[in-house]
Amino acid sequence: MIFIMENKNRSSFAFFLGVVFVCCLLQIASIAKGDPLIFPSVFEILKAFFRLIFSAKTYRLIGTTLFHLALVMIFSTIFGVIFGILEGLCNFSRKFFSPLMIFLRSIPMIVLVVIIMVLFSYSKVPYIASTLVLIPLLSEATSEGFQRIDTELLDVYRLNSSLSLQVIFRVYIPLMAGYIKAAYINAVGMGMKLVVSTEYLVQTRNSLGKAIYSSTYFNEYQDIYAYALIMIMLVFFVSEFPLFVIRFSEKRI
Repeated sequence: MIFIMENKNRSSFAFFLGVVFVCCLLQIASIAKGDPLIFPSVFEILKAFFRLIFSAKTYRLIGTTLFHLALVMIFSTIFGVIFGILEGLCNFSRKFFSPLMIFLRSIPMIVLVVIIMVLFSYSKVPYIASTLVLIPLLSEATSEGFQRIDTELLDVYRLNSSLSLQVIFRVYIPLMAGYIKAAYINAVGMGMKLVVSTEYLVQTRNSLGKAIYSSTYFNEYQDIYAYALIMIMLVFFVSEFPLFVIRFSEKRI
């Protein structure tokens, strides 16, 4: 027990040192740049951060962006898992969808956004563009998890049942949950960056992307770095909180 507590204390101390190290890097970069307007000091960034944190407007911006991110994660998870299961079921499906996944992984984000801006209204761009980029990430993890399932475990259900939606949800998905969790953590961080980037490009009202654009326009660079800190905290929250809830539920059971 004492050994575990010592490890936790060491981990917390190491994390704290890592935060201090990042702050030192930012301060060194600010000094090297020699222009406090373009690259303000850590003190100025933190001052802007706390000013934004205690502003009601900031939470409206966060709410809009988190709403976009939630929809993106829902749609990308649904389509990613569906494509992944189809790819995992047979080699033909995997080869058939491979060009589409390569296309979505390889196309530059700005090109994809421009195409979607031409085809759809600007308000839908953050959802569609971000979802399309995340689908290959989640489908690949689902397909990999599907193929890694122990065949002996699958033989148990095959004795009594054929493949159905119930079997997929009660047998396949729980067995490949580890792969989906890992992909989800990566997808949330990437999804936040994609959503904010698309909000910035299409000027979505009352969003973090729009706020960053306005800060750039008015040369308020300390606010840009402060918004970056806020987004890092949001990514940490939305990626770790669901896992915390799952672990807490498992302990209660």
